[in-house]
Amino acid sequence: MSKLGNLGARLHRGEVGYDFVGNRKIWYGISILITITAILGLTVRGLNMGIEFQGGAAFTTPKGMSASVSQAEKYAEDASGHDAVVQKLGDGSLRIQIAGIDTDKSDSIKKQLSKDLNVSSESIAADLVGPSWGDQIANKAWEGLAIFMVLVVIYLAIAFEWRMALAALVALIHDITITIGIYALVGFEVTPGTVIGLLTILGYSLYDTVVVFDSLKEQTKDITKQTRWTYSDIANRSINGTLVRSINTTVVALLPVAALLFIGGGFLGAGVLNDISLSLFVGLAAGAYSSIFIATPLVADLKEAEPQMKALKKRVLAKRAQAAAQGEPVEPEVTDPADDDYDDEDAAAVVGPRTQPASRNRGRGRPSGKRR
Repeated sequence: MSKLGNLGARLHRGEVGYDFVGNRKIWYGISILITITAILGLTVRGLNMGIEFQGGAAFTTPKGMSASVSQAEKYAEDASGHDAVVQKLGDGSLRIQIAGIDTDKSDSIKKQLSKDLNVSSESIAADLVGPSWGDQIANKAWEGLAIFMVLVVIYLAIAFEWRMALAALVALIHDITITIGIYALVGFEVTPGTVIGLLTILGYSLYDTVVVFDSLKEQTKDITKQTRWTYSDIANRSINGTLVRSINTTVVALLPVAALLFIGGGFLGAGVLNDISLSLFVGLAAGAYSSIFIATPLVADLKEAEPQMKALKKRVLAKRAQAAAQGEPVEPEVTDPADDDYDDEDAAAVVGPRTQPASRNRGRGRPSGKRR
């Protein structure tokens, strides 16, 4: 078995682990800092909205243009009196986008561009987007995002519970804010492809979160009937048990997206890929982070605010203190918290999330003492 596979198996069995939930204040602080930076970038610089959202015109020149991007940008700005965004396409043609102009002005801009670029006017293709149509696209995008959020909350509240639904919603808002803030900071154009990428990464982030929640739900059945683990202990075990799987999934998903963003958009100059690839890259990374460091620790905080969970925590800590005072040894335990085959009275203390108590009746009724 590979070292990573062996580590994943040991994490799943609870033999090793990292105290994600115990250090949640650190993760909350990092997330707040990143979110504030994203909001400041959004407030100060704003989003570079494409013509699909604010209206305008896009002109595509013939193939093999000799003019550079900077020259074409200057020609377009002089002809229109507005800022222009110019991208060089893979076939050598130029795509010139000018936002905020009236459609009736596009003909004069097209003629002036043909003179400056020394090409015929008929060879320049023009795509026009009216401002009212752009507003409709923007409104539909926000409506789609709102509907997605509502459906997510309803589904998680039914499948799990409202606390998990709330935690997942906070994680999704966290991912959206960071992704939009990055777009504002780097100045990439926001297009319908950006919206598609945003919805895609929200689905990915939700999937990763649900995997941990499902494990947590399974392991916390009848949790109040024992005094071995607190809710935070089991939440931490759930994160560690799916950690390697989450890392593998995220890395595999990020590799092709990174190729689109850095090789396709940067090295090869295919700028049309930037709008969707940046949202996917930032969103996938933020989604993996929020699933591990935000959603599950937040669920643990919400659950341990309940009176019965508070009482359970007091009982567990009292029993651990008693075991420590008696000098009882602890050792790694492979029994799942949801396993009913253990004697609560014989359970010793848990010291940290990595160790679980030795039970004198472990494997009761099983010759080898191993799990089935």
